[in-house]
Amino acid sequence: MNLVPTMVAMSGGVDSSLAAALLVEEGRDVVGVTLRLWGGESDSGCCAVSDVEDARRVCDTLGIDHYVFNLGEDFNRQVVDHYVDSHASGQTPNPCIECNRHIKFGRLLRRARTLGFTRLATGHHARIVKRGDGILRIARSVDRAKDQSYVLHMLDQDQIASLELPVGELTKDEVRERASHLGLRTANKPDSQDVCFVTREYGRSDFLARRIPLTPGRVVDTSGLEVGRTEAVEMVTIGQRRGMNLAGAAAPRYAISVDVPSATVVVGSADDLVVDLTRVHNLTWADGPVSGPVLAQSSAHSEAVRAELVPSVGGLDVRWADGHRRVAPGQSVVFYEGDEVLGGGLAG
Repeated sequence: MNLVPTMVAMSGGVDSSLAAALLVEEGRDVVGVTLRLWGGESDSGCCAVSDVEDARRVCDTLGIDHYVFNLGEDFNRQVVDHYVDSHASGQTPNPCIECNRHIKFGRLLRRARTLGFTRLATGHHARIVKRGDGILRIARSVDRAKDQSYVLHMLDQDQIASLELPVGELTKDEVRERASHLGLRTANKPDSQDVCFVTREYGRSDFLARRIPLTPGRVVDTSGLEVGRTEAVEMVTIGQRRGMNLAGAAAPRYAISVDVPSATVVVGSADDLVVDLTRVHNLTWADGPVSGPVLAQSSAHSEAVRAELVPSVGGLDVRWADGHRRVAPGQSVVFYEGDEVLGGGLAG
């Protein structure tokens, strides 16, 4: 028996369900915990009442205790308010990253330690590797199509040392097969895809309009000529093509900058979207700052490409080897050495 007290963060999905099952098979002293984060309307993501019930039923099947922690106040302050404030300033936030940063590997990890748990496990598709010098790093999962290392880039040595990622060595198909074999009710449950506090029925614009004034604005081309209007500059993100009522043009035009104070969106060609440099701030590192050549990834589903990190005032300049699509302010740029996460920061 391996009686390491281990808390498993269980969202009610198949990945965290199997993570708990695999640790039980190892003989761990396992407790499942589901977070109640969002008290408002939800028809997507991992905040529904049914998800709590699914997690509880899985724990019953595994013969382990299940608890629910209400961290709604922290979630509202650190994730929802950040999401709203970011849009209000013309940025494009990633609430899943902020939830990992502040809630799962901040508030929850601290509570786990306070309660005597030496390990926290999740169902993220990523791996933990230990280098020859003893340094720990998050690394890409075996299933590249489901890899979630990008959204774990903020973890430091102390956090990684307490973390377990039991499904990182499995493909998604293998996760579902093993969950089915164990009789877990979540085996065929669809993955959550959306921001958990924004409903599919009403969407992002309704969510924001109930919290901040949305500003109608001008859409201009790179010469300053007005070519369209937008109902809300706060809703426009870099690279956006639709929703700006643009006058006819021979080639597609994309948002290349958003200025909320002047209520102006600038649009340009596909070539105007490409830049040589992206400035990054709010940096976090797995094991200390890095400069020089790296692989850099600017969204959860994009490819990591060659870049050079150059220290600058207040952050880093990411100099793209082959040019790169503009990164929306507020989005994370994550740095890799091969499959290993070095760290990351926010564009803007």
